[in-house]
Amino acid sequence: MAAEKGDINTIIGGIAPDWGPFGSLGNEARVMIEVVMAVAILLCLGIAIWGAAKQRIGATALRDTFSAEQGKGLIIAGLTGVFIIGSLGTLFTIVYGMAV
Repeated sequence: MAAEKGDINTIIGGIAPDWGPFGSLGNEARVMIEVVMAVAILLCLGIAIWGAAKQRIGATALRDTFSAEQGKGLIIAGLTGVFIIGSLGTLFTIVYGMAV
């Protein structure tokens, strides 16, 4: 009976971020925030790729275990940064919704 009252858009619409406290910003400010976040994601992906190259070169060509370990750390840091930045919109919306 509960399924008859709503549809999937109701469920998905409740999860999707709606900019929360930033909802009153103008379009230019939203685009600027999105550009900054996109640049940060590209930077984090670049760090992860650099770490992968460093790990590969250190592990095989140079037999340098320190470089390989540094590469692993860079991969983890880069991918963690991508995840965190990609989740910021949802996290802000959840925190703002809990505060209201």
